[in-house]
This record gives sequence, C-alpha cells and structure tokens, in this order.
Amino acid sequence: MEQERSTAAAWFRSLRDRIVAAFEGLEDRGPGAAPAGRFDVTPTTRAEDGGGGLMSVMRGGRVFEKVGVNWSEVHGTLAPRAQAAMASRGVPGIDRDPRFWASGISLVAHMQNPQAPAVHMNTRMFWTPGAWWFGGGADLNPCIEYPADTAHFHATLRAACDAHDSGYYGRFKAWADDYFFIPHRGRARGVGGIFFDDLNTGDWQADFAFTRAVGEAFLPAFLPLAEARMAQSFTDADRDTQLIHRGLYAEYNLVYDRGTKFGLETGHNADAVLMSLPPLAKWV
Repeated sequence: MEQERSTAAAWFRSLRDRIVAAFEGLEDRGPGAAPAGRFDVTPTTRAEDGGGGLMSVMRGGRVFEKVGVNWSEVHGTLAPRAQAAMASRGVPGIDRDPRFWASGISLVAHMQNPQAPAVHMNTRMFWTPGAWWFGGGADLNPCIEYPADTAHFHATLRAACDAHDSGYYGRFKAWADDYFFIPHRGRARGVGGIFFDDLNTGDWQADFAFTRAVGEAFLPAFLPLAEARMAQSFTDADRDTQLIHRGLYAEYNLVYDRGTKFGLETGHNADAVLMSLPPLAKWV
C-alpha cells in the first residue's frame, strides 16, 4: 500500500496546483482596477508525529474575498479520542493499532460578490494498518440562489459519478443533504452537492479513479458560475444577506464538520484546519 499512498498524495498535490493556477487566472480576469489576488503559500507541520502540507490562502482579491486551497500528507498515531471515534465506525484493527496515514486536498472559497456562490470541495485517502478508504465531495453555498447555477453544479457532479457507478450520484447526493444539514437551524447550509466517505469497494484503482473524477469535476462545476457572477451588480442588502449566510457556514464548520474535528484532534496546524472560516460574518 506504500506505492498507492504515494500515488494518491502526488495526485492530490497536482490537483491543488491546478486549482490554485485556475483561481489566480480568474483573478486576472476579475472586475475592477485593484491588483489581482495571489495565494500566500505556507508550509504546515503537525504538532506531533509526522507530515504536513501546504496552506494556500488568498485574501482581498478581485473575485475572492478569501479562498483557501490546502494539501496535506500526514502520518502518526491517533490520539485516544480519534482512535475511539474510528473504532466506533468499525475500522478494522484500529482499537489495537492506532497508526494512520492520510492525504488530501481541502478547498473553501468565499467570494467578493454576494451574487457569486461560496463553495467547498475536498478529496482524501485514509490508511490504517487494517483498512484504507477514500472520501470527499463538493457542495455549493450561495447566499442568493440561482436555480440554473444549482442545476449546472449538480449536473457536472452527476456526470462524474455516472461515469463510474450509476448509483453513486443519488447515494452521495442524499449523503450530502444529510451531512450538510444544520440541526440547530433546521436547514441546510447551502444547495448541496455530493459527499462520500469510507469508500472501499475492494478495488483500490477503481475507488481512486472515482475520487479523481470528483476532484477533476470541481473546476468545470464551479468556475463558470464564478465567472458569470463576479461582475454582477449587488446592493447593500445583498451584502448583508451574504454576511448572515457566512455566519451559518461558520456555525456548521465549528460545530459539526468531521474534517475540522479530525484536524484539530490530530494536531495539524490550526490555521490550516480553520482556513474554511469566512473573513467576515454576521449574526442577527
């Protein structure tokens, strides 16, 4: 499994590089006379054990108010709480051997223009001595919904899923609808997408190919929406709606998000784990 892990980590890194380049290209085409935004890239390390990654964050651009595209490859020993959580999910042997390895990419974009949707995407591979699996997905988070944008986003993800298994889209869309629901608000944080975890069909190549397809679908799903909305006019009321919606997003990520909890519990760089939080938000 060492070769497979190396292959997966390298692909996640390459996806990160291509998305960063595409987002900087969108900044170059963005509205206004301000300088186009560029990513600040910071190496990250885990507090314990080994590994790290790259935290890439752009703030105050023409198109993106804040966007983070992080890549990581980490390994070590799970803390007791994380080990217990894995055991409760039925990970074979994790109660006896807490070693782990994980790699992936995680992305969250908060936009300057309230007409343009915020977005999240991640793909990852996880390994323990007794198991391996893939996870990830993407979901759209507009504060002002355009049904055509929602339809395009979902259609692009459906096509990626259908190329591998005709049952994946329905299954993983339903999972996203459930996972990204905010119980204390009684509503979803956005208009959904797909979410999957613990994917291990027994065929590593097939599962990795599907995970790659999800990652490759992200730019075609999102870039046309951002480009169409980035120069659209908006009002102060639209901006207020955006800030309130960001408060909802922050609540979800701090209270419920599985990746946030895992990153903090395993000692990864806190700034990288929390890069998903918006630059400004509002509560009423």
